[in-house]
Amino acid sequence: MQELGSEDPLYRELQTVPYRSEDYFLQYNDVVDIQIRTTSPELNALFEVGTGQQGMNMAGGQGLMNGGDIFFMTGFTVSEDGVVELPLLGEVAILGLTTQQAKELIEERLTEYVNRDDLYVRVRLGGIRFSALGEFVRNGNFTILQNQITIYQAIAHAGDMTPVAKRNEVVLVRQYPEGTKSFRINLNDKRILESEFFFIRPNDMLYAEPMKVRELGTGVNFVQTFQLAVTTLSAVLLVLNAIN
Repeated sequence: MQELGSEDPLYRELQTVPYRSEDYFLQYNDVVDIQIRTTSPELNALFEVGTGQQGMNMAGGQGLMNGGDIFFMTGFTVSEDGVVELPLLGEVAILGLTTQQAKELIEERLTEYVNRDDLYVRVRLGGIRFSALGEFVRNGNFTILQNQITIYQAIAHAGDMTPVAKRNEVVLVRQYPEGTKSFRINLNDKRILESEFFFIRPNDMLYAEPMKVRELGTGVNFVQTFQLAVTTLSAVLLVLNAIN
């Protein structure tokens, strides 16, 4: 720390960009964490077994420490028919609903057995799952146990992009109710902060294409390219001297 005086500003506020947050509608293959509590101990025991809460309590954070996904064992996967199968209630169609709408639907079904004032339902996504392929330090599938993450947080979770990645043409593959769409995103453009791609959605896939230097096998920067050229030239001179 230095005594810089009062003439130099302590900080500068750059810009405030409002978020563009859209409701997420549940899709096929989503994993949903559903917790149900009532005033009936018998029903609570039934729901704990059905939702795997006992297994979660016994496992603790072991699945996360091993790089697994704890909600794969304790949550509910939306089937191809768009339903989840719950204890006592059977199949509940939640495809195309928000988590709040799914919560209200389950509460409505439960009122057949329990008074509305005697039950509690929580529905949330079992983390944000995404894939990072191509020029990332760590490729693979990732799960972050948060309600939302930005595209920059997702890239950081994958160890950042390599020096030869095209940051102005990152491919994002996203699922929609009508099918799968792909987009090319320029991460260097600050307008991404106010776009629909600023936040990662479940099952998104990011692909970072390599620059031409990766295909040509040249160095990433000028120093590496110069070193490669000197090494190649030295090898050619040695071969010529050996021939002569």
